[in-house]
Amino acid sequence: MARTGLAALLAAGGLVAAQATGAQAINAPAAETRAAANPYERGPAPTVSSIEASRGSYAVSQTSVSSLSVSGFGGGTVYYPTSTSDGTFGAVVISPGFTAYQSSISWLGTRLASQGFVVFTIDTNTTLDQPDSRGRQLLAALDYLTQSSSVRTRIDSTRLGVMGHSMGGGGTLEAAKSRPSLQAAIPLTGWNTDTTWPEVRTPTLIVGADGDTIAPVASHSEPFYRSLPSSLDKAYLELRGASHFTPNSSNTTIAKYSISWLKRFIDNDTRYEQFLCPLPQTSLTIAEYQGNCPHTS
Repeated sequence: MARTGLAALLAAGGLVAAQATGAQAINAPAAETRAAANPYERGPAPTVSSIEASRGSYAVSQTSVSSLSVSGFGGGTVYYPTSTSDGTFGAVVISPGFTAYQSSISWLGTRLASQGFVVFTIDTNTTLDQPDSRGRQLLAALDYLTQSSSVRTRIDSTRLGVMGHSMGGGGTLEAAKSRPSLQAAIPLTGWNTDTTWPEVRTPTLIVGADGDTIAPVASHSEPFYRSLPSSLDKAYLELRGASHFTPNSSNTTIAKYSISWLKRFIDNDTRYEQFLCPLPQTSLTIAEYQGNCPHTS
């Protein structure tokens, strides 16, 4: 009986081992196939909790860039994943608004970088620079980041995006218009006297605020969105109970949809499509959301 019991245990153990080996054999090719289909996926599979969290899965380091060491913009701070084991990352440059400094949008630096991006929050040449100038400065900062910065080897220069607040948001549209190769653009309560952007070819998420009295959505964010080509991957998120300055402090709704947009279009990571399509519904934090689904880029 003892021998019979032992034999049964050994047989069962062999079956479990075989099943485990079989599962590995099945899962490994699946993972390899997924990686081959999209070599730009970074980080674990996303969940609502992971994109709403104040920090993602990557530890983050940062380095300051003096205005004296660059040209075309006013220096800034680079936030980047500390690990190099996943290869290169996409990169995003973010501009502050009128009269503001990079400190006003610094919360986005660590938050986005911890999700698997190199993020550069910049100062502009002067705090009074207009949107067209801020657009040129965003592009100058991207060029510095990918060509001259100390983290350039961590960046895939084909996977780049721009963001900005207020006049920096208007500058974001200017940058996207000037450089169609950009993979993503996110104006945050953007301001620009030019309200028509049919030339933009970059997937664009426009974020407005229902209580914005400086760049009211009716005369800024909404016409920006409507003027974008109908064939473009685009979305309009209007924050509920928010002001023009809501993007200047940590905001879960802004972070959640910015992360999803950047992941989807800079990293081509369709795992994040679930947070953008079907279109998010109105809620305590969302007054309105428009967009085209499914995305095609």
